[in-house]
Amino acid sequence: MPDKKIASSTHYNIAQLRVESWNRLKSESTKLANCNRNSAEQKIHKQNLQKLLKEIEGIECYFAFPGVSRVLSLTQMLDRQEYTALAHKITEITKNLVSDRYRSNPDFLEDDETVAELTEKRESQEGVKKNYFEVLFIEEISPLEESKLRQDLKAMQNSNEQFGYGVVVQRSFEDAMIALLFNANIQAVVVRYAPPYYSKKITPLVKPFIQNVLKLDFSNRSQADLGPILGTLIKKFRPELDTYYVTDTSLSNLKDSTLKNFRRIFYRTEDLQELHLTILRGICERYETPFFSALKEYSKKPTGIFHAMPISRGNSIFKSRWINDFGNFYGRNMFLAETSSTTGGLDSLLQPTGTLKKAQKMASDAYGSKNTFFVTNGTSTANKIVVQALVKPGDVILIDRDCHKSHHYGLVLAGAYPVYLDSYPIEEYSMYGAVPLKQIKEKLLKLKEAGRLDLVKMLLLTNCTFDGLVYNVEKVMQEILAIKPDMIFLWDEAWFAFAGFTYNYKQRTGMFVAQKLYDKYRSNSYREEYADHIKNLKKDEISSLPDPEKVRIRVYSTQSTHKTLSSFRQGSMIHIWDEDFRRKSENTFMEAYMTHTSTSPNYQMLASLDAGRRQVQFEGYELVEKSIEMAMVLRAKINDHPRLNKYFDVLTVSHFIPKEHRESGLSEYYNKNEGWSRMETAWEKDEFVLDPTKITLHIGRTGVDGDTFKNKYLMDKFNIQINKTSRNTVLFMTNIGTTRGSVTYLTNALLKIADELDQEFLSLSEKESKIRKERIHSLTKDFPPLPDFSYFHHSFQAVPGVPGGNIREAFFLAYNEENYEYVPIDQCLKVMENRTLVASSFIIPYPPGFPVLVPGQVVSEEIIRFLTALDVSEIHGYRADLGLRLFKENVLNRQKTVTSMGSMGNTKKKLIQ
Repeated sequence: MPDKKIASSTHYNIAQLRVESWNRLKSESTKLANCNRNSAEQKIHKQNLQKLLKEIEGIECYFAFPGVSRVLSLTQMLDRQEYTALAHKITEITKNLVSDRYRSNPDFLEDDETVAELTEKRESQEGVKKNYFEVLFIEEISPLEESKLRQDLKAMQNSNEQFGYGVVVQRSFEDAMIALLFNANIQAVVVRYAPPYYSKKITPLVKPFIQNVLKLDFSNRSQADLGPILGTLIKKFRPELDTYYVTDTSLSNLKDSTLKNFRRIFYRTEDLQELHLTILRGICERYETPFFSALKEYSKKPTGIFHAMPISRGNSIFKSRWINDFGNFYGRNMFLAETSSTTGGLDSLLQPTGTLKKAQKMASDAYGSKNTFFVTNGTSTANKIVVQALVKPGDVILIDRDCHKSHHYGLVLAGAYPVYLDSYPIEEYSMYGAVPLKQIKEKLLKLKEAGRLDLVKMLLLTNCTFDGLVYNVEKVMQEILAIKPDMIFLWDEAWFAFAGFTYNYKQRTGMFVAQKLYDKYRSNSYREEYADHIKNLKKDEISSLPDPEKVRIRVYSTQSTHKTLSSFRQGSMIHIWDEDFRRKSENTFMEAYMTHTSTSPNYQMLASLDAGRRQVQFEGYELVEKSIEMAMVLRAKINDHPRLNKYFDVLTVSHFIPKEHRESGLSEYYNKNEGWSRMETAWEKDEFVLDPTKITLHIGRTGVDGDTFKNKYLMDKFNIQINKTSRNTVLFMTNIGTTRGSVTYLTNALLKIADELDQEFLSLSEKESKIRKERIHSLTKDFPPLPDFSYFHHSFQAVPGVPGGNIREAFFLAYNEENYEYVPIDQCLKVMENRTLVASSFIIPYPPGFPVLVPGQVVSEEIIRFLTALDVSEIHGYRADLGLRLFKENVLNRQKTVTSMGSMGNTKKKLIQ
């Protein structure tokens, strides 16, 4: 039997430990059942079972199923030497726990029936399929009182209802928080009276997984305060849950914060049935999908189609002799729901008043925004909507250079002047990191010094990046607001939509931080902190805290729901937490929304966004935690397996994030000798963190570049799809749809690839072996330079010598083919000896997938060397047979004169004003 310390360190989270503990229990009970009676072997297995049951009791006390009562029942069977029956019972429980089958058959919670008997009974009754959840009751009660509570609530549940629930009772503040951390089945919390603070049942086995709970410091608060404090913490850590409070405190003595934090407050004398009905009502309300339900109802109605769309109702499909296979593939419901009608409860996306409006409001509540808008043509369009809504020609935007190309094109449309920010390079793996806060502040202060701070409108950053780098959103916003208190933040969270549903991730999202800072800056405690801070500033020292009298919280997040959550492709959302939205931005936002949104949106996509919202409110916490667990399991497997680590390295925190940006000192999530590192402190403090669900595999030692590895091995041989490669890496991602089976399949594929590489290396001739070694050296030791943004040519600078360029003017200047020429890339360095080369188009290599050159940018020697060294086949805006598309010299000279005259005109205009 492994000791508890080792068992804890070899499991990433409690869910993994729990499942494996039950599997060990199953294995040990089977061995016991097969032993000869009274043998030495039987005695050993019985002792092992006793230890395992005691350990599992320390876990199951936080769950309704299997729960402590079943563990105690199993212990009693062991004491009675009912070994065969015990093995069968443990096998049955383990099977239902691992498969989650019990959650579709909540009646299995009755001990006297087996799952098979219950399933047979349910089928004969043709009952409604139930969804199972658990309700957490927090109260210091006796076992007898707990038993009565369970019986009373069980008696109130109707077998024909859609929902059924189990009861988890915790008797202390700490145990309540642990249950919320461990138990994803909990959907409602009832705080009954005043619980004591400390737990009496924390075991050494679970301690490594509850450090966040043990760090909480409310032990000095009165017991009467702990109930309301729990309400506050639940809103912070798991805000999707319905919370209820049972108290004797009169309404006049209840604090406003207590009233706000609980969905409903009950008094001791009120009937338990009212609480039961309220719990079910809360679940029903979250379960509602207004638009999806309306679409389903519409599809059932007999209608006559005399509007657009012959495909509606499937009439043009199923009657066709030539494309009816298309209809058979997708099924009738897809076409029954196709319509261009905005009647019958279906609503209009451009001006919603009914079901779509309600669906977007429910999404807003789920994601923590003030306003949420559905977008049916991807986050590329969402980005353009936000930029156009908030930025006018001549405004200045600070933007990371390696953000998605949609932002750059959005700047062209808006006519804004971009100030490009450079991410730190990770040259060894041919990728970029993220933009250090220090650089952002330096650019902002330089603009302030030049008198252009008033023109700065927005800071635009990608969070998280394709490779998984995540900003410290709170730190960035706080320090930037200290310099410019009305800055608008656009966080491109295309790959981060899932982050709002587990706390570690949530604290680095735009919406969560917006609410947190808004509350903070309005508090008296912050005003006092700010006053002390200002008082202690040295002469000429810049404040690092925003002025509470001036600061405005204006935050926008664009998310690709379809990338990391459940939605049809191109389903995206715009989330807004802008305290000035209605006063300053609503009209322009709606204009931009209508500019870019189709008048014929895809209703199935809208329905999927609605249904996806329901999913994350009920199981987002669980699914996101599982996706992280799957990523960690894969990381550990590749790291530990000698046949895999021979060719592959899983890149971890220290590979992506320089030490100076890691205050916590965390360098890796896992290593073979020490097991798992907890990442909570890093996610709380570090300037950048690495999202573990983005798994970058270094493949340099295979001698195969990323693009070839993706196509030749992963796709062609195993049909494994990935999004991104670099010269010597491939990127895998886990998400809420990733299963243990898919992780196993990928591991098996990598093992087969490793075997194939072994055989291939052995078969190489001496000459071929030399070529392969040279290739490996190139991929592991020779790194092409990663160029920073050079600068805008002075013809396109907003103000000479000050960051910011007129990208729109350069873009449209190239509409006249007389204004540009092509120069072969192998001649560029020589041509640069006599003239300045200026790009007239976007040049976007895939990978890395962002502009290396933008219109109006000066071509540097580093950029040419980078483009020359690239071994990717796809470079948007570049044709190898023609070369780089560059502005002619005479055009630049002419443009310089026009720009100078424009600058003089602007100066005169300012003087007149």
